[in-house]
Amino acid sequence: MGVVDTNELYPIGDVARRTGLSVSAVRYYADAGVVTPAAVTPAGHRLYDVSAIARLELVRTLRDLDAGLDEIRRVLAGEATLRALATTHLALLERQEARLRGRRAVLSAIVRQDTTAEQVTLMHKLVGMPDEERERLIDEFWTEVTTGWEPPERMVRWWRAARPELPESPTAAQLEAWIALAELVRDPEVRQAVRRELRDACTTGAGPVMMSSPMLDTLEAATPAGRAAMDAARDRVPPDSPRARAVADGWIGWLSGVFATPDSPGRPDTPEFRLEAAGHMRQAAEWDHALPDPRGPFDRYMALVAAVNNGPPEPFPFEWLAEALHASALPPP
Repeated sequence: MGVVDTNELYPIGDVARRTGLSVSAVRYYADAGVVTPAAVTPAGHRLYDVSAIARLELVRTLRDLDAGLDEIRRVLAGEATLRALATTHLALLERQEARLRGRRAVLSAIVRQDTTAEQVTLMHKLVGMPDEERERLIDEFWTEVTTGWEPPERMVRWWRAARPELPESPTAAQLEAWIALAELVRDPEVRQAVRRELRDACTTGAGPVMMSSPMLDTLEAATPAGRAAMDAARDRVPPDSPRARAVADGWIGWLSGVFATPDSPGRPDTPEFRLEAAGHMRQAAEWDHALPDPRGPFDRYMALVAAVNNGPPEPFPFEWLAEALHASALPPP
């Protein structure tokens, strides 16, 4: 490629070919005072230099980005920076994207179900609902669910803590999940069903024991060991590795304390105890796989909250922990 002659002037046809603009567009920008020709021949033909061609290329780019003529004039005149222009248009584009995601979420919900005109209006309102209204809707749901009986206060705090938190720029999937969740918690029958489900779980069978303060203390004490197992399983740590052994040790340390009494420090840490714990984990895995999905309105609520918060609830790795406990019970090679 030869050296460009910055003093050379080009006719409008050449300028159009170089910039990708039509001849009429080049004329329009000249008549509008955006990019004027460097010279005009006696016959009235417009001539452009390299600088004008570069400015026209910038004009075309900015127009492709939906910049207005007044904005382009200010940029070319040095009254506004490209960064300021881009910042303004980026904010506008993000607002447009948010509106489009909301429309997509509503349309997707309509396609999935037999929706009435009133429901469409409601969905549209739900998508644009402010944060404080979303918070109030969830609070009203839990107030009704926990009224009329005496659930354990600690469990109520845990239930209320599981709530949707839409990010500033939610995806269409998150908005769809929020529409479904909002419709769920507004339904009086669902509220009654969740109340019955949780009340029965807390007050019948093993519920009173499982929801007692000592048992809840025990379950909370298991959180660090359970979290370590979930992290290791997610990282695909081999069950017979040193890290897995440390996880198994932490789990056995907690489990031994479960059996502690004022007169006994708990179950001794033996290979038999570890194999027994591994067997319990395998039974728990079989039970978990056998549960229906969705398991009930409360599980549906939790699944939708997780979807709004951009991720399904993380399952407990019963099978991985069973293998780690089993490997830790065996003598080292």
